[in-house]
Amino acid sequence: MRHAITRLLGIEHPIIQAPMVGVSTPALAAAVSDAGALGSIGIGASSVEQVRAMIEKTRSLTSRPFNVNLFCHRPAEADPAREAAWLAFLAPLFAEFGATPPATLKEGYRSFLDDPDMLDLLLALRPAVVSFHFGLPPQDWIARLKRAGIVLLASVTTPAEAELAEAAGVDVLVAQGIEAGGHRGVFEPEQGDAGIGTLALVRLLTARSRLPVLAAGGIMDGQGIAAAMSLGAAGVQMGTAFIGCPESSASDHHRAALTGPRGHRTTISAAISGRPARGMSNRLFTTLAAPGAPALPDYPICYDAAKALVSAASAAGSSDFAVEWAGQGAPLARRLPAAELVRVLVAEMNIL
Repeated sequence: MRHAITRLLGIEHPIIQAPMVGVSTPALAAAVSDAGALGSIGIGASSVEQVRAMIEKTRSLTSRPFNVNLFCHRPAEADPAREAAWLAFLAPLFAEFGATPPATLKEGYRSFLDDPDMLDLLLALRPAVVSFHFGLPPQDWIARLKRAGIVLLASVTTPAEAELAEAAGVDVLVAQGIEAGGHRGVFEPEQGDAGIGTLALVRLLTARSRLPVLAAGGIMDGQGIAAAMSLGAAGVQMGTAFIGCPESSASDHHRAALTGPRGHRTTISAAISGRPARGMSNRLFTTLAAPGAPALPDYPICYDAAKALVSAASAAGSSDFAVEWAGQGAPLARRLPAAELVRVLVAEMNIL
């Protein structure tokens, strides 16, 4: 499977840098790809023209394949009453920084499911790899992307989701364990989260699926890669491990926190964005998830409120509300240039 995935993706090493919106950059993706792994850019928060620019920028930096990641969540349904109640709940926090909540909230992250223009762009530019998070696009869209010669990856958190992805015709499954940082890729979060760990999920999927499986969640070094592959994974997807790279757009505070006390205290909360996501705990996590909080607005409308609060706190010189996603392996993070990190990971996994 290791050789199958490298041939399929056109890479040398079975390592994929996770497409972290707000952290991954064309420079990071290009450096990872040039080192023989697969770099990724996350476009979930970007417009069609911004995505065109990101793809063109990445291509100007590398001639190697890279991955373009799409958010396939159910489009949000606005609920003015629910959103007003949430903003009223947040008002005392804004007041701490001499600010007021926004009057209204917007849907900042447009779902790929509601964006045919994005499909047209991808069909025109034909990136080597496209991946899906939060679910799957329409069957016809998957077929059109495949006919364009694009390799398709889908993030799954359960065997049931994997069956849906395999039936839809994707080429690779990304097994996202509960240890992973950032947003959980659960297809239907209102039905709950099975919370399966990475290694257990890898075995569940490899035991029943004909597709290559990439392990994602808690993997930070070559030893972790080797462990996942010993259980049948064809390779790994790593996000938190690349946050410390100088090519990422993570803040210095975010990088430093990975190996500090907060790196040992990651937690999952839906109160920040409206969907469950794992990050390093701070007042944003503890206060927004307090008992008695009103019902959350839909994702990503809820995220607009958190971003406004983060901005108000930052303007007042406070990092207590910073959104700093990270997985459970955060304390193992290393501050290395991306290419050097890939070389180290490959050396570590090959000595075992």
